[in-house]
Amino acid sequence: MNKIPILLIYSRLVLGLLIIFISLQHTSLVRPAIVVLMAIGLLTDILDGIIARSLNISTERHRRLDSAVDQAFWVMVTIAAFILSPEFFIYHHTAILIIAGLELFAYILSYIRFGKEVATHAILSKIWVLVLFATLTQVVAEGYSTTLFSICFFLGVISRAEIILILLIIRKWTNDVPSIYHAFQLRKGRDIHRNKWMNG
Repeated sequence: MNKIPILLIYSRLVLGLLIIFISLQHTSLVRPAIVVLMAIGLLTDILDGIIARSLNISTERHRRLDSAVDQAFWVMVTIAAFILSPEFFIYHHTAILIIAGLELFAYILSYIRFGKEVATHAILSKIWVLVLFATLTQVVAEGYSTTLFSICFFLGVISRAEIILILLIIRKWTNDVPSIYHAFQLRKGRDIHRNKWMNG
């Protein structure tokens, strides 16, 4: 039972590689199959944390691994979406590069300050992942995204900026920091409340 969260985390790596493999095929089932696998991947992301917390085995190692695999999974999904719909990425390349640059900067900042990767799992970032999922689903299924992509872009910028601020505010590396407010509380040496089902 205790191994289920770790198995769910690693399953996303398998799903990501499978998604890329399927994207290279030339059948009418490619797009719907990838959408289904993306949904399964998102579900494993939600469940691994909930199960780990309910079993009281949500350790720092688990949260760091979860964060790293999440990153790899969404990169692989994005690669598959690019393979299927390159025109969308070419048209929106500036916005996509801005998001990617902010994400990269956050990871570099975390390594410079603490020698560890980002694992804040902020609530706003979780919301952004849901919007990202919806946006990539539309791109995979239909080949484009307009309004939804705009929402995803602005929410992505705001949520990446929040992560960067959290990393600048806290004095030592901490996983599961729900928001900037909680970061200030940690900086003052106070305990913070984390929602059992969402963060912590």
